[in-house]
Amino acid sequence: MATVAKTERIKAFSATHDWESADYEPTLPVSEMSNPLTRNIDRAPASSIVKMLQACDAQMFQEKSGAAYERLLSDQVAKSLMEVAKRVQLILKNPQDSLIVLSGCGTSGRLAFFITSGFNRELRRLNHSAVCSYIIAGGDRALFSSQEAPEDDPISGALSLKKVSEGKKRVLFIGISCGLSAPFVAGQLDFCLQHPDVYTPVLVGFNPAHQARNEPIPGCTFTFHSVVTKMRELAKMQKAFLINPVLGPEAISGSSRMKGGSATKILLEVVFSAAHAANFSRTPITYNGILQHLRSYGKVLDITYSQTEGIAAMMEAAGRSLQCGRGLCYLSWGCLGLLGLIDASECKPTFGADYKDIQGFVGGGCKELGNKEGDLNLMGAESGIAHIDFLRNVLPCLTDKDTVLLLYSHSDDVDEVAKLARRVREKTSNMHAVYHQTDGDTAAQQGEINKLCSLTLNFIWPQATPASMGLQHMWELSTKLVLNAVSTGAHILKGKVYQNYMIDLQVTNSKLYCRAARLLQRLSGHPKSLCEEALLKAIYQVDKLTEDIMTCNLTTHTHTARKVKKVVPLALVCLLTGYSIKEAQSHLEQKPIVREAVEACLREQTLFSGSL
Repeated sequence: MATVAKTERIKAFSATHDWESADYEPTLPVSEMSNPLTRNIDRAPASSIVKMLQACDAQMFQEKSGAAYERLLSDQVAKSLMEVAKRVQLILKNPQDSLIVLSGCGTSGRLAFFITSGFNRELRRLNHSAVCSYIIAGGDRALFSSQEAPEDDPISGALSLKKVSEGKKRVLFIGISCGLSAPFVAGQLDFCLQHPDVYTPVLVGFNPAHQARNEPIPGCTFTFHSVVTKMRELAKMQKAFLINPVLGPEAISGSSRMKGGSATKILLEVVFSAAHAANFSRTPITYNGILQHLRSYGKVLDITYSQTEGIAAMMEAAGRSLQCGRGLCYLSWGCLGLLGLIDASECKPTFGADYKDIQGFVGGGCKELGNKEGDLNLMGAESGIAHIDFLRNVLPCLTDKDTVLLLYSHSDDVDEVAKLARRVREKTSNMHAVYHQTDGDTAAQQGEINKLCSLTLNFIWPQATPASMGLQHMWELSTKLVLNAVSTGAHILKGKVYQNYMIDLQVTNSKLYCRAARLLQRLSGHPKSLCEEALLKAIYQVDKLTEDIMTCNLTTHTHTARKVKKVVPLALVCLLTGYSIKEAQSHLEQKPIVREAVEACLREQTLFSGSL
């Protein structure tokens, strides 16, 4: 089966190389390009959506031969991972006055927390002191809710790094920015470069270095590009490291929560697993070992997508729920719980979703997760993330129009899973499960849970795994792929995607503002100035821009945009039709699927013109 899957991946590669040509969207970095594989994903049925997502994910593991960029499996990437792993091992060997810090914004920051928590938990299990800390732009509130604006603050980034590493004599800093673009991370990297006696900076991202963001950062003398340039020079002496394989465009343009998030998890787990094995099992950190570990993650994709039909069925169920104004709930246990919370939190900025559209709940809530700031009151009294909060706030209102997805493995308390499943089944028959087990090892209660659920994706993993890769990491990546597919597909079916663009994204920071302006240019064919004008009109809900609006800075624009729904769809309809803001709003209310609204407007205009 693995051989067949690998052959299918190769076929996908050979058919989709055009994004690498110099004339394909030449003004865009790879992470912002549209993927030719998914050009009409908004019109595809669920089964086709899953196959498109599979082909896009497979691009991560394309061999470098004939490719224009460094890849996940490239020599330079493996060598850099090997060197960073050796520095992690040195800190494990002598942890006194040393620290490893992982930092990022949005998805990258959430994965920084996820990986830090797992590594520290394993160290404590071995009676070793925890050596990792995490930073996320916006603080712990950003772990499970959208906090996009802090991404633009490089000073806050530097100060947060200084604070967390106070008194340390040796700090390995790993900054994650998928597009090599976040000012928050740029500020931290610049701080490291100013204090080379203490800090060794590592940058993880997925654009070639020359595509790093080069726009001025307000109040700073550096850009992300200038920071990367300095790091490339230091990398020659192994005083800094740049890990930036190119993964190919995201399935939904710019949605780095998908391949970008998966590759971040893979790369950092390879580093920490290799260092852990070297320190505790005396297993040398080798080039071949790193490469073998990277390749093993490709098998996770094969096993996960072998259940395409089941993933599509879950996607359809979730899509129906969103289409009728109901929701999708993830009920999870153990480490898989955090993945459910992360996936749910990403839907608001990506698709303009309400936080109740997709919600995640995990066992004991924040107490179980061990984040720095403890319990979080994210949206008020009804926003808890523990199972008890689900029982109190969601279960009483649950109907068959809602979708519930259970996430667990045979190492979790399956009695508790069955108990909660019975209560959910009393309220809705629209319940599904994702269950991980090893070959030949299943829980006795699994048969009952299968009967309670409409569908169970039962992933069976081989007992024999590479020494450096635990089953836990396989389960986690597989679960992430399933959740990303289900939530993305559900929003596509709801009409939140235009072609393969996230048309209803929130314009809440400089990166998203620039992305929105580029998207309007691409879809309307109008010049940049006209598109920015339409974007501002949609943000401020006016048909004519005043001098006050025109002279406001970008921070004011993005702050105002947080309070407005459907900013980009409004601007697009106005650009294509010449309608006023109110007329465009009326058409979008009648046809919430953006492509249908635009096409209806254009047909209406054509008919009107023909009658003159």
